[in-house]
Amino acid sequence: MKLPRRTFLHLTASAAALPAVSRMAWSDTYPTRPVRLIVGFPAGGLTDILARLLAPSLSERLGQQFIVEDQPGAGTNIATERVVRALPDGYTFLMATSTNAINATLYDNLKFNFIRDTTPIASIARTPLLMEVNPSVSGQDRP
Repeated sequence: MKLPRRTFLHLTASAAALPAVSRMAWSDTYPTRPVRLIVGFPAGGLTDILARLLAPSLSERLGQQFIVEDQPGAGTNIATERVVRALPDGYTFLMATSTNAINATLYDNLKFNFIRDTTPIASIARTPLLMEVNPSVSGQDRP
C-alpha cells in the first residue's frame, strides 16, 4: 500500500502536535474540585489574613473555590505534616513561612523533611528577620 505524500505529512504533523495538545488539555481542567490552603497559625494572624486575601483571587482566576484552613500548633509543624502527608495531587497547599525553615533546623525528630517533602510554588510576601546581640557579648562567646 502506497501512502500519499499529503496524507503522510498530515499524520506526521498530527503525531508531532499530540504531546502539546494533551498537555494543554490537562492544564485546562485543573482544578476540578476545591483547593485547600493550610495555614499553620491561628485565625487573625498575618499568615491567615494573607491567605484569606489571596484565596478569592485564586478562586476567581481558576474557577474553583480555595478554602483557607487554619491548623495552629507545634510551631506550624502540625499544618506542615498534614500537607506533607496529603495526596500529591495539587489540591493541598501550605502557606509556608520562615517558621518552617527555622523548625527544620530546630527540631531533630520531625516526621518530615521540609526541604525534600515540599516544593515552593510562589513567593507571596517577604519579611526581614533580624538577630540582635548585646554588644557586651564577645566574639568568642558566640557560636
